[in-house]
Amino acid sequence: MIKKMTQELSKRYDASLIEDKWYQHWLDQNYFHSEPDSEKEPYTIVIPPPNVTGILTLGHVLNNTMQDILMRWRRMQGREACWIPGTDHASIATETKVVNMLREQGITKHEIGRDEFLKHAWIWKEKYGGIIIEQLKKLGASCDWERERFTMDDDYYKAVLHAFVELYNRGYIYRGTRLVNWCPATKSAISDEEVIYQERNSHLWHMRYPIKDSDKYLVVATTRPETMLGDTGVAVHPEDERYKDLIGKFVVLPLVGREIPIFADEYVDKDFGTGCVKVTPSHDPNDWEMGKRHDLEFINIFNEDATLNENAPDKFIGLDRFEARKVVLEQLDELNLMEKIEDHVHKVGYSERGNVPIEPFQSEQWFMSMQELVKPALDSVREGKIHFHPAHWTKTYEHWMTNIKDWCISRQLWWGHRIPVYTCEECGEVMVQVDAPDSCSKCDSKNIKQDEDVLDTWSSSWLWPFAVHQWPGEDKDLEYYYPTHDLVTGPDIIFFWVARMIMAGHEFKGDIPFENVYFTSIIRDEQGRKMSKSLGNSPDPLDLIAKYGADALRFGVMLIAPKGQDILFSEDRLEVARNFMNKVWNASRFVLMNKDFELTADHLNPEKWQDLELADRWILHRLNLTIERVTRQLEAFSFDETARSLWDFIWNDFCDWYIEMIKLRLYDGTEAQKQTAMSVAIYVLRDIMKMLHPYAPFMSEEIWQQVKLDDEADLIVTQWPKINETFTAPTEAKNTDFLKKVITAVRTVRSEMNVPPSQAISVVGKVHNQEQLDILEQNKTTIAKLIRSEDIKLGLDIKKPSFSASAMVEKMELFIPLEGLIDLDKEIERLEKEIATTEGLLKSVQGKLANKNFVDRAPEAVVTKERDKLDHYGESLAKLKAHLETMKAL
Repeated sequence: MIKKMTQELSKRYDASLIEDKWYQHWLDQNYFHSEPDSEKEPYTIVIPPPNVTGILTLGHVLNNTMQDILMRWRRMQGREACWIPGTDHASIATETKVVNMLREQGITKHEIGRDEFLKHAWIWKEKYGGIIIEQLKKLGASCDWERERFTMDDDYYKAVLHAFVELYNRGYIYRGTRLVNWCPATKSAISDEEVIYQERNSHLWHMRYPIKDSDKYLVVATTRPETMLGDTGVAVHPEDERYKDLIGKFVVLPLVGREIPIFADEYVDKDFGTGCVKVTPSHDPNDWEMGKRHDLEFINIFNEDATLNENAPDKFIGLDRFEARKVVLEQLDELNLMEKIEDHVHKVGYSERGNVPIEPFQSEQWFMSMQELVKPALDSVREGKIHFHPAHWTKTYEHWMTNIKDWCISRQLWWGHRIPVYTCEECGEVMVQVDAPDSCSKCDSKNIKQDEDVLDTWSSSWLWPFAVHQWPGEDKDLEYYYPTHDLVTGPDIIFFWVARMIMAGHEFKGDIPFENVYFTSIIRDEQGRKMSKSLGNSPDPLDLIAKYGADALRFGVMLIAPKGQDILFSEDRLEVARNFMNKVWNASRFVLMNKDFELTADHLNPEKWQDLELADRWILHRLNLTIERVTRQLEAFSFDETARSLWDFIWNDFCDWYIEMIKLRLYDGTEAQKQTAMSVAIYVLRDIMKMLHPYAPFMSEEIWQQVKLDDEADLIVTQWPKINETFTAPTEAKNTDFLKKVITAVRTVRSEMNVPPSQAISVVGKVHNQEQLDILEQNKTTIAKLIRSEDIKLGLDIKKPSFSASAMVEKMELFIPLEGLIDLDKEIERLEKEIATTEGLLKSVQGKLANKNFVDRAPEAVVTKERDKLDHYGESLAKLKAHLETMKAL
């Protein structure tokens, strides 16, 4: 435990002086580490393992701050909290990095072979991999680093192979030929998640296909004319009267000469284009399905690198697909078979790592049958065993799960979990097992070859919630920590990872992997654009931490993270959060500077407090309400609402009101009054630090050291605050709220009338009833101090003074005489100028929003911002005009 420091905090809050210090202290004290404890209820989170190649982004900041909030909160509640970190080997991403590194050295992976390439990959991983883990520590992530896992650690590797073998033996894994997303750059199948769609300006080519034994032709349209070399049919809608008499006939495929059938299929939209669709079963997923339904020929015209193969006419063999496109178009034009060409904007799927357009490609791969695996995973969500937050993701999940297709789990890469399938070169016997066989189980030959492919990255990470422990086998950690409790992740991987983890949990553990899934939002810039390096709108979180501090970054991002809505990021919000941190620091410093006694347990014991005043009872009542609200909001994963609740109580109630209210006692009160005020202030400040800790762990721990007793633990392992029923004081809270309204009303009038803050004023109050009068008289000194008044007159029957401004509070009339305080003519002139300026701003915004082109084409976030401006200027203008009328009436 760190020795208590001086009772005076530094004048200025400097995050850089405390963050590394406290993080190292927590590590030294082993606070993040967890061990099974039968006396305590476990609370477990497994981190969504970032790619080992990754670096910290704002998305990681959002996700991991939320996880750390949950972890620190549950730890303080007394749970045995275990947050298991780790990284994913990221097959294609890592292999691409290593291939590029070798290329810079003039080496290709095929030149050096698989074993040598993997040596380079491991060297790269050890040197560069895991940078993001160190960056997460800068954010304050309280992970159990002793449990850090990597998806290609020896134990995890074997767990992945074990799962494959088990599923193969159960009949769920098979080898088959299907259409897959193919990356010509990496020469591998890739998942849907690794396909990034980019909008491209292109063309729609309308081509003529001659009808056999006729001088007529059908017109088909395509964005990929080179694929026509693999066409094996033309489809029309069965109810399309234009083509009914052609169904069953043939067209002669241009440039190839192959006769292909005209057939009917309801997939065709008869109202789109000509109503005729060229069908290339081996190179389009929809055509693949039509090909199967109508027993068409499947002709693959591409090699793995997207050059054309021997199934294309001789003149095209070896051409790159885009070069082949040019030749196809030239020859169709020469043959007068090009009907027309239209400009066309469409989305093209690009390989995320290869950065080239993907090809739908017919390939022999390993697949996992999903029909049985999906059933318990679907039921567990439908029956409420697993809850999604926000709940609307449940429908998305159900839709995908009820339309699921078999999963292509093989990848033509070297970095990853090599598929544990071994074939005897002598007799053809296939052996599927975790450890490589020494000899053939059938003929005893040692001439055995392992499958060359590795598994899809997701088919290792789907085991993450239990494979981070010792699985398969008996393991006390697995028994204690599984199922986990909460998962925080992005909705973009609900199918690729979340759904599959639920399947794996049921299949291998017979239980759900987690109870709650919180889906984070997408972080966008102020214009509503996704963050990206190419747009230059994605700031480095480490730069933000250096500039604002980790606590401000965490708190600021939480403030703008509404559940289920995209986040519009702006550094302005971090400025706001840093101001909040400074406010908390300065308020804490004020309290500590005015504490002139050694803190003891008696000072923190409400039963020992004497003569509590109205402000004390009010702040304690508000503390109760805040503890209840914050706890409830965290239970509901309402991270932004929790942040605002903390803000409202700390900034408004504690700093702006309570501290101001007790200054009279601190400066002019008796020793007993001062000690009571300080005892309550420190009591509340301690609970503030407890509630703030999950959001701002570094600063709260630093302040806690100044307000804790010598024998108390560090804040990170201190008990979460509880409601004290004796603090409940609704009447006192109601009376204080009335006083606050009176003070606010007077301050508002001062501001609107441009009365200098240093200028003392007089106040006349015509109260509505005796109760109001009693409350005001009992607290007149405090009110006078807070509104800077030297003369307050109160009564049930009192007249309005001449030349005075007025305000109403709960049927009470307040009057502020203005004689000698303001120059009326100058104030009227100032207001008229301000009204003219505001009218100009309002007119400008109205013009923008009246422009249909702007409203239709500008990003939604930009339009929303202009509408907010419209509301703001409109409200401001109304207030200014009302104020001007008031001034003219004086």
